Amino acid sequence: MSIYIGNLSYDVTREDLNVVFSDYGAVKRVSLPTDRETGRPRGFGFVEMESEAEEAAAIEALDGAEWMGRDMKVNKAKPRENRGGSYGNNRRNNSFASRY
Repeated sequence: MSIYIGNLSYDVTREDLNVVFSDYGAVKRVSLPTDRETGRPRGFGFVEMESEAEEAAAIEALDGAEWMGRDMKVNKAKPRENRGGSYGNNRRNNSFASRY
């Protein structure tokens, strides 16, 4: 299981999240996705902890908590949805692109 953390400050680091979540148990992994074009943080992240009980405690304590000037949104991460190919990656199946 993984925890989703939204509405993060763009100044947050992996180390910052590790410190905050380690108050609720052992942190296995922290991920802060960045924008592909700019390299800037996207304002959300993911944390994996050793047990579901630790994750549940962190979610309960931190959802809605103010941190670094923002109210965090913390919940169980949902599986990534397959949204299909984008225009650039799926041109043969795109009727617009096949006309040109």
